[in-house]
Amino acid sequence: MTAVRHHLVWDWNGTLLDDLDLVVRATNVAFATAGGPAVTADEHRVRFRRPIADYYADMLGRAIDDEAFGRLDRIFHEAYRAGLTGCALAADATAAIAAWPGSQSLLSMWFHDELVPTVHTYGLTPHFSRVDGLRAAVGGGPKAEWLEKHLAELGLDGQHVVLIGDSLDDADAALSVGARCVLYSGGLSDPARLRGSGHPVADTLTEAVTLAQTL
Repeated sequence: MTAVRHHLVWDWNGTLLDDLDLVVRATNVAFATAGGPAVTADEHRVRFRRPIADYYADMLGRAIDDEAFGRLDRIFHEAYRAGLTGCALAADATAAIAAWPGSQSLLSMWFHDELVPTVHTYGLTPHFSRVDGLRAAVGGGPKAEWLEKHLAELGLDGQHVVLIGDSLDDADAALSVGARCVLYSGGLSDPARLRGSGHPVADTLTEAVTLAQTL
């Protein structure tokens, strides 16, 4: 660990939580209600992006206004909640958390009121100095503004922070506050896209922590 970057911010969905299959199933439930195609896990990883409304528009072949996105988002989350109890943590999530020598927190774009008890259910709450989720009725936007708020609540400057996540949006958020990012290839994004970003990429979470200590 460098003397400067002593705090680690974890992403949740697709990083600590192994929920790719559930995300794809829930996405297909939403698409089916709009006459859209069924997507495979590989296709989802390649084409998914934020704002999520843009991804939906691409897959459905038409513009998605706020009302349509709100409806699809509700359907997605209903299906997601129904299958959540079947999700496990990433295989080495607890080992990776234990391997970081500094302080840690968690920031997710999943709804805050649902995230907090779920993280507690997995026994992870004591490891984090703060757990933040989305405090909005409808999500789908970039993570950057929420990371800025998260760090402000922690009293941290981005130069003291490294983030581990599974998406280019995580990397963009980190850059926006002067933090660094290690990308995890086992989550919701296509590994080739991650490797082409110029950010360090790890195939396991423990490897990600090892890389994070060098930044």
